[in-house]
Amino acid sequence: MKELVRCRPCGFVMEADKLGDVCPACGLPRKVFEPYRERVSLNRLRLLNLDLHPIAIHLSQALVIAIPVLTLLTNFVPGLFPEVLKNVLIFSVVLFPFTLVLAIMTGVIDGLTRFKTLKTPLLRVKIIFSLIILTLSVILYNIAPNEKLYILTIFVSLLSLGAGVQLGLWGKKLINVILPGTYPQKKGSKTAPPEGEAKATTA
Repeated sequence: MKELVRCRPCGFVMEADKLGDVCPACGLPRKVFEPYRERVSLNRLRLLNLDLHPIAIHLSQALVIAIPVLTLLTNFVPGLFPEVLKNVLIFSVVLFPFTLVLAIMTGVIDGLTRFKTLKTPLLRVKIIFSLIILTLSVILYNIAPNEKLYILTIFVSLLSLGAGVQLGLWGKKLINVILPGTYPQKKGSKTAPPEGEAKATTA
């Protein structure tokens, strides 16, 4: 494994031989960097570095924003390429549930890789909200093609957008958290780690 260094002020981790004169994240001089040893197993790190969940999330986020915008344009700006916008809207609505299923599947993989469980409070809430958005996407799939239900389509798509924003805010807090591979986790164990031992580290 290549030698790693970490910026003490901001926590940015990178390969030592790629470090320039300043930290790429915060811009402070290279002297603030210190040697860093990854505490996560190599197999888990390889899987996390594929960024499967962030990529899948961006696909669904693009659609959750596009659907209400396209619905508004289609119904309130009728002279703006109506047939094109309508077709793009239908395509987006059809694709939306599939991107959500992909996001949920990769989220499960990501959660198990990072935390070795899906039962933490924040992960449980994220799963519930993900299922809510998936349900809303199925409703959109059924109502969006009906032009008479455009008000309902706008309402449901805005609900999806609100839930998606909240999921993004929670995900932002978790994205750099990884349970260290050095602390053994036992199923059903509620025993706290020894005092002074870190529970999580940043990637």
